[in-house]
Amino acid sequence: MITLKQWMEVCDYRITEGSEYGWHCFGPNAYRLDSWNGDHDGHTVTITFDTKTQEVYQVEAFDYRKERAYRLTNPVYVKAFEKEVKDRAIVDEAWENEAGQSVRYTDLDVVEDFIEKARAIVNEEDYDTRVSVPVEFSDEELLKYMKMAHDRDMTFNQFVEEALRTEINKMTNFKNQQYDL
Repeated sequence: MITLKQWMEVCDYRITEGSEYGWHCFGPNAYRLDSWNGDHDGHTVTITFDTKTQEVYQVEAFDYRKERAYRLTNPVYVKAFEKEVKDRAIVDEAWENEAGQSVRYTDLDVVEDFIEKARAIVNEEDYDTRVSVPVEFSDEELLKYMKMAHDRDMTFNQFVEEALRTEINKMTNFKNQQYDL
């Protein structure tokens, strides 16, 4: 999980607000810090952490101009967080835009992906909106897939991305078909 130091570096040590975290899913010592640039079309990055252990529970990056919100939750606490969202019966959205449309979170799984996006948002730079997905292969699988990518005249990353997209589309189509009764 990301550290307080990494988050502080992303926001250039600029803290604008702080408060106790109002939910129970992260325990009694949860505290939230915000770094807002003061522009309603700008950005905010937040961190929720434990004041006693310094363990980070969750970080968020809000790009108001592009209406994007990214969130990285400590894997140990994802289920507790999701349960509290459900128990509170709230819509898990980042904010509602001026047109009344919900701006949804994009949940991330890779610390470096969050840091890259958050740093770009803070520095008002373009960034890759694709989500990094951690994948693990044995040495044998890696060699096999690299050869397959080579045979298709594509990079290994392109090959893996295409395979993931294909599987996601299959799962999405299967899920949608289940409800077409």
